[in-house]
Amino acid sequence: MKRLLISIIVIAILAGIAEYFFAWWALAVVAFVVVMASGLRGGRAFLAGFGGVALLWLVVSLVKDIRNEHILSSRMAELFSLPHPVLFLLVAAIVGGLVGGLAAWSGAVVRKSLF
Repeated sequence: MKRLLISIIVIAILAGIAEYFFAWWALAVVAFVVVMASGLRGGRAFLAGFGGVALLWLVVSLVKDIRNEHILSSRMAELFSLPHPVLFLLVAAIVGGLVGGLAAWSGAVVRKSLF
C-alpha cells in the first residue's frame, strides 16, 4: 500500500513537470517508467497510473478553472451536454487517468516479461 501511494505521488509530480516541458502524452512515458522502476504489478500498477494522472489533471483543471471564473468549463460542459461544469472536469480527469493507467499497466507487463 505504501509503495502504491508513493508511486501515485511520484507519477503526479513527474507527469506535471513533463507536461510543462513536453506534450500532454509525456505523462504516459512517466507512468510507464515509474511503474517499471517501482515494481508494481497488474491492478496496482493501473491504479498508480490512473490515480497519479487523474489527480494531476483534476488539480490543474480546478486551478485554471477557478482562475478564469469557470468560463471555459461551463462552455465545454454545454458543448458536451453535461448538466454541470464540474462534471466536465471530472470527465477530463478520468480520460487522463485512463491514459496514465494503461501506460502504467504496460510498464508492469513489460517489466514482468523482461525480468
